[in-house]
Amino acid sequence: MLVTPRGQSPRVSAARPQSGVVRALPFEGGDHELVQAILAGRADAATVFYDSHVDSVQRLAFRLLGPDTEIEDVVHDVFLRALESMSRLRDPAALKGWVFGITIRVVRTRIQRRIRQRWLRIMDPNEVPDVAITSDAGLSEAMRGVYAILERLPADERIALVLHRVEGLSLEQAAAACETSLATLRRRLARAETKFFSRAEKTPSLAPWLRGHHQ
Repeated sequence: MLVTPRGQSPRVSAARPQSGVVRALPFEGGDHELVQAILAGRADAATVFYDSHVDSVQRLAFRLLGPDTEIEDVVHDVFLRALESMSRLRDPAALKGWVFGITIRVVRTRIQRRIRQRWLRIMDPNEVPDVAITSDAGLSEAMRGVYAILERLPADERIALVLHRVEGLSLEQAAAACETSLATLRRRLARAETKFFSRAEKTPSLAPWLRGHHQ
């Protein structure tokens, strides 16, 4: 009988089994070995992949969408797409950035869909339901102000701003995650920063916070 951790496939130890029980060994190796193990169909590798990246995916999704009931669905879609397309990953060393890129594409699609839904509601409010948003009672007034401004930015500009200003990615890293040129990323970021700080300075809850931060 094989006894393995939940959600993992068995890996037989070279050690002599005791009492007829063979236990799975924990996954060992870096991103290259992890990708190869996933491609080989090892369930334990998929679990390690999820556990290693779920926090960063959730954080990025939250920072792009704000407090939102769709974040769980975003995370699910990201890992589903990643596992399905792992064979197309050319450089396993770039695994984290690749996952970020998938997250960005999933979030961008949802943002653009919401924009279309808003226009549909304007045209016929009885046919398109509102997008459910979680309660923001726990957010500070400043945070609500930030997300209110981000909500008004075009998807690509919002993504560029969050990746560089919030996630701390370099311009080169942000451009790679967005699958665009450095020049394009710079233009999106410049437009986003201009709009964000202009609107933030007119938002009472943000104006004091911005003093000394916007140079």
